[in-house]
Amino acid sequence: MLVDFKDLPDTSRIWIYQANRSLTPEELAEIKEGLDAFIVDWIAHGSNLTAGYEIKYKRFIVLGLDQTNASATGCSIDASVRFIQSLEQKYNIDLLDKMNVSYKQGEFVAYKTLVDFKKMAKNKSVSKKTIVFNNLVANKHEYLNYWEVPAEESWHSRFM
Repeated sequence: MLVDFKDLPDTSRIWIYQANRSLTPEELAEIKEGLDAFIVDWIAHGSNLTAGYEIKYKRFIVLGLDQTNASATGCSIDASVRFIQSLEQKYNIDLLDKMNVSYKQGEFVAYKTLVDFKKMAKNKSVSKKTIVFNNLVANKHEYLNYWEVPAEESWHSRFM
């Protein structure tokens, strides 16, 4: 069952998929339609899953699942990954590579490989105060409070 992301409880499980580039307005519209259709049909062991999503900065797909009535299973998670993979293929984007880092440069969201981000930290091109996106958050509460944080408050701090 598709619900508005803002209506999901803070305990909802979160998956964040980070694109390696900004999505165009046309791509965003099509991806939203695809997400709507996917979530309406998303099930786990025959039970409808209550989920929502939001797309942030034309780059992050944030999928939230209210596990109050039904939890994600291996099969339902596999189905969501297959859906994300289909987006990767259709739009020639990378959404599943966790070895990349996104961070803010003013209002612009930059995207670098982890190796390049480490080099930038070493060269002081980014600092402990650089706003990074901690895509390892597990639930909506963490997402709302700890996703967009200074590098010193996330796993990125080990490189500073």
